[in-house]
Amino acid sequence: MSLDFRLQMDLGQRYHHLGYCMCSGLDAGSEYVKFSKEKYILDTPPEKLHKELEEELKLNSSDLRSHAWYHGRIPREVSESLVQRNGDFLIRDSLTSLGDYVLTCRWKNEPLHFKINKVMVKTSDSYTRIQYLFEQESFDNIPALVRFYVGSRRSVSEQSSALIYCPINRTYPLRYLEASYGLSPGRQGGARSPQKGHMKRRSITMTDGLTADKINKSNGCPNSGSSSPHHRDMIRNCAVSVDQIQDLHSPMSPISETPGSPAYSTVVRVKPPLSGATPGSPVLRRSSEPYVCPANNKAALNMADSHHSSPSHTHRNISPSPSINSYSDPDNGHYCQLRPASPTHDALSVSLPPKSYVERLRVDECAMAGGMRGVDDVDRDPGCFIVPTMEAKSSFNPSNFKSTLIPSDNKPLEMSILKKVKELFAEVDAKTIAKHITKTDCEVARILCVTKEMQRIMGVSSGMELLTLPHGHQLRLDLLERFHTMSIMIAVDILGCTGSTEERAALLHKTIQLAAELKGTMGNMFSFAAVMNALEMSQISRLEQTWVALRQRHTEGAILYEKKLKPFLKSMNEGKESLPLSNTTFPHIIPLITLLERDNPLLDGGDPWDSSDNGVEVVMAHLEAARMVAHHGGLYHTNAEMRLQGFHPRSDLLEVSSTEFQMRMLWGSRGALGSQVERYNKFDKVLAALSHKLEPSVRFSEL
Repeated sequence: MSLDFRLQMDLGQRYHHLGYCMCSGLDAGSEYVKFSKEKYILDTPPEKLHKELEEELKLNSSDLRSHAWYHGRIPREVSESLVQRNGDFLIRDSLTSLGDYVLTCRWKNEPLHFKINKVMVKTSDSYTRIQYLFEQESFDNIPALVRFYVGSRRSVSEQSSALIYCPINRTYPLRYLEASYGLSPGRQGGARSPQKGHMKRRSITMTDGLTADKINKSNGCPNSGSSSPHHRDMIRNCAVSVDQIQDLHSPMSPISETPGSPAYSTVVRVKPPLSGATPGSPVLRRSSEPYVCPANNKAALNMADSHHSSPSHTHRNISPSPSINSYSDPDNGHYCQLRPASPTHDALSVSLPPKSYVERLRVDECAMAGGMRGVDDVDRDPGCFIVPTMEAKSSFNPSNFKSTLIPSDNKPLEMSILKKVKELFAEVDAKTIAKHITKTDCEVARILCVTKEMQRIMGVSSGMELLTLPHGHQLRLDLLERFHTMSIMIAVDILGCTGSTEERAALLHKTIQLAAELKGTMGNMFSFAAVMNALEMSQISRLEQTWVALRQRHTEGAILYEKKLKPFLKSMNEGKESLPLSNTTFPHIIPLITLLERDNPLLDGGDPWDSSDNGVEVVMAHLEAARMVAHHGGLYHTNAEMRLQGFHPRSDLLEVSSTEFQMRMLWGSRGALGSQVERYNKFDKVLAALSHKLEPSVRFSEL
């Protein structure tokens, strides 16, 4: 039996024994049954506990219990003791509002608690769904919310500027944790008074506005400036009733942990500052709303400047004489329930003195670099700025491409190569192909596998931000090259099927399945648009016999294409619709690139803003989307890693999905080096010839 397990067992038994001894006024028989049940749980062998934890973590990812950062019903004091470093976080159940969840994290060496808001969204006349949010972005579930804030390195709230990036994982199953702290779902964690009523209790923390001297006087708790493990346990286990600290908290203090108390609606009176001028009138605040104390503006600004670029993992001792509460906690006096931003709230917020433009750019640059580069690097090199490199050469080099499927000197559209590619795609399903394509896409777009040297060259941490900047011109051209080359290759695969009409219809059906997998399973809007672009080519869409066979033999595929995929792509091109951020690995950037590269002769006409009556609105929608694309590079990186987690790619399929291979196969070793305009114009004629060979046009005279 490990030392950690014995300590946990001892802690849980002491907690339970304390609660049991204080319940002398209750029925002895019923309480003995509860005691025996919890004692049985606490006496579970460690091997069984480990197996039970594994079973919880193997649950479906939509189940909150499958995530190790979810700790269930643990006391607030325990959650604070678990988050030791800046950026540490966990999710727990709210003890005062059943069914709600609380994010506990540490930022600027202080524990913070944020209630996760729940809102009902009406999607139709008869259907509503629950969304979770802090301030602005809303999500369908808690895991999606956590992935967003961890991946994007976006602050949980604007006022606290708290970031979360290091999950604290539980090491015991949830029922063991509940039994350890006496917090089964039907009970509250507070101690009971001899009169069978609930004794209001508050845990003492440095953020409750209590100085170390007052803590020592009120209950004999040790000075909270200490950072030793023994001391933290004593602070964690120390609880004082409200009656004992009436001199420190007014009657309008935050609500206690009693079930009957109103949840998140108590008004608290902020005490005047200990030093400086006393305000003329008391300030009243809702306990669920963040508040920055005016007396601490200067200190807050100094701390914000020193920690603005990125949090530090260096442990610092907490000051023994803290300032007044900046936040209030319904669990125990230190809480943030974030509200969606409103003009009224913004007007009441304390305005911070603006930084100079150059200073703000430098701070933003370092903060952004910290998202992918790592916290310690930014801390060691604060305020640094390196001029990014203007890339002049394409990342694709077909002449030096080493392939196991293509000889060093090949001709365009060699039948042996086309046959190998067709056999490879026939061996695997559409989902496997989608994963290989997505992996290659994310590497080309610099969403994945971005080294520090690449970040230094780009000047930013993600290719999604680079493509919105002036020096991202070459990346935009490379992505356009990959987009059009992939579309042409898919069209060649369909038109190169010289068998029966039914065989072409089956291949068309698999291509539609590939588009659906890229959109739904992988969240890859880039290749989804490329596949759809191939299906909508005039050389493909004119094959009436093939499409009729598709509707007859693969009706579900035809309906999926006509009723879902085509309308969705049209809405995306018009800027009306997009995938949720939590499901996107590669956003729809082709309209944006087209706007930014208007001088490219390949992009003449055919854009949604050219034919639409609302062309200006479409352009503005895509430019607004560019802000989101640039801002959420970290989130796309996280989503891509999750979609490809446990994926073992095949080298031959990765090779076929690479742009260099496709260029060599389509245009040959020599033609691949030609200009884009010439290559694409020639191949447009080749595709037209292949299409008319399969289904010749019916002459008017023959009708």
